Amino acid sequence: MPLSTPAAPLLPRRRLLLASAGLALGALARPALAASSYPSRPVRIVVPWAPGGAVDVVARRMAQKLADRLGQPFVVENKAGATGTIGAAEVARAEPDGQTLLAMDNTYATLPFLFNNLPFDHAGAFAPITVSAFSPVLLLVNAKSPYQDLPSLIAAAKREPNKITFGSGGVGSSLHLSAEAFQQAAGAKLFHVPYKGGGEAVRATISGEVDMAMPSLGSGLGGIKGGLLRPLAISGAHRVDALPDTPTFDEAGLKGFSIINWSGLVAPRGTPQPVIDQLYQAMAASLREQDMLAFLKTLAAEPGGMPPAEFGKLIQQEQALWAEVAKSAGIERQ
Repeated sequence: MPLSTPAAPLLPRRRLLLASAGLALGALARPALAASSYPSRPVRIVVPWAPGGAVDVVARRMAQKLADRLGQPFVVENKAGATGTIGAAEVARAEPDGQTLLAMDNTYATLPFLFNNLPFDHAGAFAPITVSAFSPVLLLVNAKSPYQDLPSLIAAAKREPNKITFGSGGVGSSLHLSAEAFQQAAGAKLFHVPYKGGGEAVRATISGEVDMAMPSLGSGLGGIKGGLLRPLAISGAHRVDALPDTPTFDEAGLKGFSIINWSGLVAPRGTPQPVIDQLYQAMAASLREQDMLAFLKTLAAEPGGMPPAEFGKLIQQEQALWAEVAKSAGIERQ
């Protein structure tokens, strides 16, 4: 069954976005205006998910890089719950001085059609800085799972709808919507078990609480290398060096299915443009460093670095794309 959601066109669009990111990395904007006093004290990066997920892992490495470049600690704090809205609301209420940032991912674009009354203005609460990384999505099962490949899992899900369980980082999270798009593409029905973050969903797959999960590669690679998880397929046009034996969804028989996750940093609306520019330039420069590129490669992730305006457009595009997936899945606003 062909993918009848917006997920299929994502990859060509990603190439354009990555191209714009490459241009940004090769020719950074002129130095920001007087922001020499920033940061004047430690900066908080709020991750709205539990520790261990891809957003958390990338945010922690970027925090180290920003601390090195800007001369103040960048401290990651996990504020999980309510599909990321608890952490997002805290940053939205923060002083717009660049001292509190939000690690944002695809999930943010889904919030307007998950909640009737968000505790912040979704359309204008944040000032985009840049994307840190683009990451492929895995379909993972426990290493002892009876499902040895993607066709066997799909066949079982069709035979017994709702028997196979999948874990996510919460209703509307990237793991949830990735699995919903997968079900629509495969013509199968799975049972959703939400957790407080992608890391928890992966750990639940390892423990056997759920049958599968669809996290970014960075969230699942450790469990795979440790022999605790089995990858059945990975998104993208090609296999990745980190998992050369794992087929793409196309190779595994699910033609046209491709979802790429992203994560980045944003600041509260009203943050001075010189501060946004300084953070953007520091992030973009960090994403050119060899050790950062090597780190992202271990996650099979590609560096971001697109200018703030382009990041803002990406968020808007994602909202339109995932709205259709949520509608098809019958997800109701809370």
